[in-house]
Amino acid sequence: MYRRMGRQHWKKIWVGSAGNMVEWFDWFVYASFATYFAGAFFPSGNPTAQLMNTAGIFAVGFFMRPVGGWLLGRVGDRKGRKAALTLTVTLMSASAILIAVAPTYAVAGYGGAFVLLVARLLQGLSVGGEYAASATYLTEASDPRRRGFASSFQYVSMTAGQIAGLGLLIVLQRTMSDSALHSYGWRIPFVVGALGAAVIFYLRRSMLETEVYEEDDSHAEERGTLRALWAHRREAFLVIALTMGGTVAYYTYTTYLTKYLSNSAGLSKQTATLVSFTALIVFACLQPLAGALSDRIGRRPLLITFAVGSTLLTVPVMTLLRHVDGYWPALGLALLALVVVTGYTSINACVKAELFPTGVRALGVALPYALANALFGGTAEYIALWFKKAGTESGFYWYVAGCAAVSLVVYVTMRETKDLDLSRARAGREAGAGSGESTLTPAS
Repeated sequence: MYRRMGRQHWKKIWVGSAGNMVEWFDWFVYASFATYFAGAFFPSGNPTAQLMNTAGIFAVGFFMRPVGGWLLGRVGDRKGRKAALTLTVTLMSASAILIAVAPTYAVAGYGGAFVLLVARLLQGLSVGGEYAASATYLTEASDPRRRGFASSFQYVSMTAGQIAGLGLLIVLQRTMSDSALHSYGWRIPFVVGALGAAVIFYLRRSMLETEVYEEDDSHAEERGTLRALWAHRREAFLVIALTMGGTVAYYTYTTYLTKYLSNSAGLSKQTATLVSFTALIVFACLQPLAGALSDRIGRRPLLITFAVGSTLLTVPVMTLLRHVDGYWPALGLALLALVVVTGYTSINACVKAELFPTGVRALGVALPYALANALFGGTAEYIALWFKKAGTESGFYWYVAGCAAVSLVVYVTMRETKDLDLSRARAGREAGAGSGESTLTPAS
């Protein structure tokens, strides 16, 4: 079935995914290398306190994502998906350069932390638009019968960015001394990220716009406006609610996992990094499989499976992870958790894009998703470290499970979106504008 996908569809998926990978490489290497540069920007003292400072800046980047979601979502709806995707990678390149050259605390006091903060804000602005632009592009560019499969490559590329970052960290850990990594080695991935972003900028300049966007005949002045989004406020609130549990679980088992295994379970940094690296490779391979499954059985069954699994398994899995004593048990538990999370990550991009009409699709995905990530995804690591510092680390496990339980209610009550026809979305927008409900037509 999926081997028959046209060459043009594969080309669009490749260009959209490659840029997404570089964007998320830059975003995630901050978290992956935080244990090495935390002491460079803040006074010496408690390592957990230093990590909390860098995690705080990590979280601040998330609060810039709603601004990026609004600004770049508007660009995507008014100027095209291509224009938004080109702008996001430009911003990400600039932020990577800033981190690479940021002065340390010993050189500039808190001036270095300020540069780090500015760079992280730029990253938040970029990623706030990148998620929606790529989700919208991949969903619109795919065959209607294969949207789940095609859009799953968003998380394949996101995870590939993490894998590349962790892979680089593993190489540096094995070729550089620990003192060299803490001194200057942590700057290397940000230089690599800036160069990668420059290459993607060149590729995206020649990418093809989606046919769905080009054929949209909605009024230009209405595209990408908050007024148009307000007409679909029900869908916007739905995006926030269905994102809540998924984003907390995703960041817990990806960006925070390495720190958790090192700082709480007591594994070496090298072992913790290798566990995350291996688990993410398997996780990336699962995304297209689950996306293809959703094209057959629907999106809701996968979302419900994720929410039930995350609600019931988070506390025991995190408790067992805290007491692991080696690579294999840690890997087994991490894989169990990520298999469950796949029910959300593989299809959440297309589910959100399928909720909105073409003229407000990029903004409709971007702004509410960015808000949910700022409130829940971006703060997950900080909340985890706060619980740890307070001496009640298990409280975080219950927090993750509770967020999944809230999303479970949403998944059970929401409609199925698999058969909606994106090309006839404008009629649905006009019909539902008064009530805030979308009446997108099922695909034939």
